[in-house]
Amino acid sequence: MAKALIADDERLMREQLRARLADVWPELQIVAEATNGQEAIDLVRQLKPDLAFLDIRMPVKTGLEAAREIGDTCHVVFITAYDQYAVDAFEGGAIDYVLKPAERERLEVTVGRLKKHLGAKPADLGALLERLAAKLGEAAPRAQPRYLQWIQASIGQQIRMIPVDDVLFFTSDEKYTRVQTEAYEALIRKPIKELAEQLDPERFWQIHRATIVNVGAIAGVVRDFRGRQLVQVKGYAGKLEVSRNYSHLFKQM
Repeated sequence: MAKALIADDERLMREQLRARLADVWPELQIVAEATNGQEAIDLVRQLKPDLAFLDIRMPVKTGLEAAREIGDTCHVVFITAYDQYAVDAFEGGAIDYVLKPAERERLEVTVGRLKKHLGAKPADLGALLERLAAKLGEAAPRAQPRYLQWIQASIGQQIRMIPVDDVLFFTSDEKYTRVQTEAYEALIRKPIKELAEQLDPERFWQIHRATIVNVGAIAGVVRDFRGRQLVQVKGYAGKLEVSRNYSHLFKQM
């Protein structure tokens, strides 16, 4: 039975990849999960898995730094949200890559390739890692804080990974927070206050103690007969009230 390790500093991404792998490769044994590159190195040396799924961007040590130390002992698959890195990883000799969030169809292709390489010597990643490290180095000065990119939400009995770019707004709904997109609404167990700290403040504005709106989804602001500011959202028929504490956001409107 093949053994694998998953390394990603985002818990939701680890859980989602683990679930997808269990679906498309039920015989694969996930022996450990790591939250940074150094943990991945230590666990690979201890547990000796056949495969390591490594997020390219992780704290302490990156996935590239981890791959330098363990790439000769197990097959490496890079996990990334960045297409350009994934393409380079694949063309440069790595077995394969997984784009976040892992989709079943794409992962089935990856699994098929992995099975063919099991038992063979891991690919030499030296030149590839140098090239990717250079790319990451070029991007470093423009690096931004790590804000939420995906929301794991419930739609009935289904769990869905929702890109934050698709979210029109978040609003408190009793014990839950409602996630509204153009196509559907979902629920998460995360309070608005916590969400506000994890979302990019330039892309998401809190306009009420119970509401956060996607700035890119704002169509306009109007006033009702009582003088309250109401935000009109693209792709949504209702309007969102702006409380006095946040009215300064729209003083130019």
